[in-house]
Amino acid sequence: MSSARTRVLKRLAEEVLEQPDLDGLSQLLTQELPRCLGLSGATLLLWDRKLNSFEALAVGETRIKTVQPGGEAVPAPEARYLISEGALIETAGGTGEGALLPLMARSGLVGMLVLGGQKGRLRKTPFAQGDLRVLSALAARAALALENHLYQRELIASERMAALGTMASMLAHDFRGPMTVIRGYAECLLEAGVSDGEVRSRAELIMQMVDRLERMTAETLDFARGGGRLARRPVVLPDLLEEWAPELEIELPGLEIVRELSIPPNTRGSIDADKMRRAITNIAANAREAMGGRGRLHMIADVVEEPRPGQPEHALRLRLVLRDEGPGVHAEIRERIFDPFVTRGKSGGTGLGLAITRRFIEDHGGTIELLPEGPGAAFRISLPLGVIAPPVMAAAV
Repeated sequence: MSSARTRVLKRLAEEVLEQPDLDGLSQLLTQELPRCLGLSGATLLLWDRKLNSFEALAVGETRIKTVQPGGEAVPAPEARYLISEGALIETAGGTGEGALLPLMARSGLVGMLVLGGQKGRLRKTPFAQGDLRVLSALAARAALALENHLYQRELIASERMAALGTMASMLAHDFRGPMTVIRGYAECLLEAGVSDGEVRSRAELIMQMVDRLERMTAETLDFARGGGRLARRPVVLPDLLEEWAPELEIELPGLEIVRELSIPPNTRGSIDADKMRRAITNIAANAREAMGGRGRLHMIADVVEEPRPGQPEHALRLRLVLRDEGPGVHAEIRERIFDPFVTRGKSGGTGLGLAITRRFIEDHGGTIELLPEGPGAAFRISLPLGVIAPPVMAAAV
């Protein structure tokens, strides 16, 4: 019987490091281990010094719970012994037939397993010598596994906080433009002699900006969660670009948009117009800042047909180049220009604008690149618009 129990204990010691999560490890220590030893139960006490928290899984419970200082006591067997390095030590003043099994990891004590007494008290001491050696080995492995699980949980918590900070930075970055417009038009409404028609017009623009802020909040949450979701709708591309240009000039005072659009009048595409406008606005805002708050941004657009290897159809793509007349992108950050938080020499901002821009363009299946030639900074966007059949060639007479 003893040898069979020892084999089961060794198997549990091997399974300790294979538990995928803290709950699985806790169940093994408080349910399977006492059952193997014929004990009345076990309570697991955990102390996470990094998170400054104390948790417990008591006898008869199935979920780990946080223990509040000064709160209700944790039900645990009465302990008379201490198991240390394969030895059973009787403690002074200890009661009952239970035993304390310390869980010592590399960082120190991570917990304590309180084992209950043996059912029926079939022997003078509650544990055989062979069991004690295996228990000490199991405790060492359990402590290592607990430390790893607790460290992983701490890492996840810190990553969540970092994600929240990133989301807040994104919102602060992208809200500046619409908030500037809202404040400007609100101040205009306070001026004397403003006609009813002008009040209505400015109020409608304020409402449009508020709607944009709401959409931007949802989009930023999508970005933080991984993005990928688009609200595509068919649009007439030249009309959309012509509409965006004056809107950008209003939102970014001091910026002049020079349009060079070589797109057939009825060219259509299915895109998420809100996200693409945000992408272009981010580039335009960077351009204005690079030019000292005032300057020209060239918007150059055309549509190209590209043959599809092995297919009769041609792929249709929109090429859009946005080129400013500023000093260009410094060589130090050219290779990292689309990475989050990359910035150099800017008086404000977080360096998130181009990271968001790339995400939205790639969500459309497109690409964006920083062109090497100057003067100024030039970004080329390429968006797929679908496929078209090749032109029918007239038969030779």
